[in-house]
Amino acid sequence: MVLMSPVENRLINPASNSDEAVEPGIRPRTLAELIGQDHVKENLSILIEAARQRAESLDHVLFYGPPGLGKTTLAHVLSNEMGVQIRVTSGPAIERAGDLAAILTNLKAGDILFIDEIHRLGKAVEEVLYPAMEDFALDIVIGKGPSAKSIRLNLPHFTVIGATTRPAMVSAPLRARFGAVYRLEYYDQPAMEAIVKRATGLFQVEAQPLGISEIARRARGTPRVALRLLRRVRDFAQVRANGLIDNQVAADALDLLRVDYLGLDDLDRRVLLTIIEKYHGGPVGLNTIAASISEEQDTIMDVVEPYLLQLGFLSRTPQGRVATERAYSHLGIHYQTTQQQPGLFNREDN
Repeated sequence: MVLMSPVENRLINPASNSDEAVEPGIRPRTLAELIGQDHVKENLSILIEAARQRAESLDHVLFYGPPGLGKTTLAHVLSNEMGVQIRVTSGPAIERAGDLAAILTNLKAGDILFIDEIHRLGKAVEEVLYPAMEDFALDIVIGKGPSAKSIRLNLPHFTVIGATTRPAMVSAPLRARFGAVYRLEYYDQPAMEAIVKRATGLFQVEAQPLGISEIARRARGTPRVALRLLRRVRDFAQVRANGLIDNQVAADALDLLRVDYLGLDDLDRRVLLTIIEKYHGGPVGLNTIAASISEEQDTIMDVVEPYLLQLGFLSRTPQGRVATERAYSHLGIHYQTTQQQPGLFNREDN
């Protein structure tokens, strides 16, 4: 039995949970069904139409942005739009160059290879991927020493779609092989409401517009989080409200789950309260914050900070993290312009 960490168990954790089942039809199959990301959709529609007219495979595509925004969904949409097969893998899963070679030699013309967390590919694996993406060829060395021979195998034209939450960690040579690079942004409130409304129909849940709006507002602009919250609100409504999700039912369910009206949970509040109460609002280094709340630095930087920065609750300065006036207001704490005090922790330690 594999136990998940408290962070992985967070209801509003945007990362995928392998234990979550995906209901049939919940993932959009075409660009027309996809809600939000209009700029990316328009560019992809041109990319697809151009490839169709030339009867070619799609150019290599790299999607980056916070987790839960639909990078995997877009890869499947491109596969459906082009009418080709998609092979799904991830950077950590491809441990050896031979693993990648086995995958590439089984691809057919036009097929899509989707590599999630592509920034975690090993250097040896990348060396095999470069000529495959650029020249559609695979260089294999047979034998060892002076008798070793290099053989080049030609591959059918295929498409690599990469996804990453850390674009800076994708090596420059690999990034250069992608002809199309798109950033996915957090979804706005109307788009989130449309996503939740569509999901209520697929889940066969009765929901009023205000109930849908309440769930959408607390979903942190992330579809994966919205669907997770909807499942929990659905359970609450079934047990305590005859199955109907209205504004009050949604609010009561999410308050019980300790997700506030802006989508902040206990971990978010602990980070903000640590900066405000222990370190006078900052600036304070990431190492210090992590040690104070007994969490990993990467967890705070990758999972907590992006949304707090988006809300304007947190600022990054050369000296460290600083809680803003908005954060004080949200937590009901009086803000003073003299909050920041010089001291041992006013140094960025990461």
